[in-house]
Amino acid sequence: MTTFDITGIVQSLHDARHSWRRIQSRSSEAGNREFPSRNALAAIIENLKGVLFPMRLGPPDLRQESENFHVAHTLDAALHALLKQVRRELSYNASLQLGERSDIDTDALTAVRSFAAALPAIRTLLDSDVLAAYQGDPAARSVDEVLLCYPGVLAMIHYRLANKLYQLGLPLLARIVAELAHSATGIDIHPGARIGAGFFIDHGTGVVIGETAVIGERVRVYQAVTLGAKRFPAEGDGTLQKGLPRHPVVEDDVVIYAGATILGRITIGKGAVIGGNVWLTHDVPAGGRVAQAESREGALANGIGSA
Repeated sequence: MTTFDITGIVQSLHDARHSWRRIQSRSSEAGNREFPSRNALAAIIENLKGVLFPMRLGPPDLRQESENFHVAHTLDAALHALLKQVRRELSYNASLQLGERSDIDTDALTAVRSFAAALPAIRTLLDSDVLAAYQGDPAARSVDEVLLCYPGVLAMIHYRLANKLYQLGLPLLARIVAELAHSATGIDIHPGARIGAGFFIDHGTGVVIGETAVIGERVRVYQAVTLGAKRFPAEGDGTLQKGLPRHPVVEDDVVIYAGATILGRITIGKGAVIGGNVWLTHDVPAGGRVAQAESREGALANGIGSA
């Protein structure tokens, strides 16, 4: 009969865990720790989709006359489930902080109530995103098709919900919600990014939008576009500085074509058009046009990308 060195492996894993905890100054932690559940959040978001768009993303047998009943019942269940996950994140945050702890139950309830109150505004923003996709894609035959089929719209539903959680001081929940969409669509939008109404991601695979990116209204981007950071300033001990504005500002009515890489805290002016496969690290004025050859010449002039 085949045997395994279970005892030795268990001891080695024990040693690895305790080495990590010692390095991270967590050796003295006591009691259980419960993290937010990715599976639970996935179920909550599915229910919230049905709350936001009951006749399209709700149950297939739903009728308009029972729409409000369904929304009320589903929303109540989703908010109670979310409250449990919020408590877990706040408890986790408290365990990492020194000093007096706040009232987690009260703070969690306040956060979930604020999140719930924001849902009508989130629905309005999503309506603008759906309409932008329908109007911006000649292949779209209806807004229903856009809502049901387009990965960019799915990513925006997750982003709009995650962004509110992020604003409420729940970054771990927000990242999980955003990563659920990332896994499903290949579109990576950090929940801390600020995105205005009428945002359309066409095709979408490979789009990356960083934490401090600011995007205006009626902006359209295509697949494999990156709004990223150019460099990462470090502290004296080598650790990266957190929270600095390091991603682009994209003003209203900008179009960014497939494969463009836009890096650093630069501004793309209103109505500008950025061509496909452009590598861009400098400002573009309002109404500007940047093509690949022009971008290359500008990069070489700035000493970027030279051999």
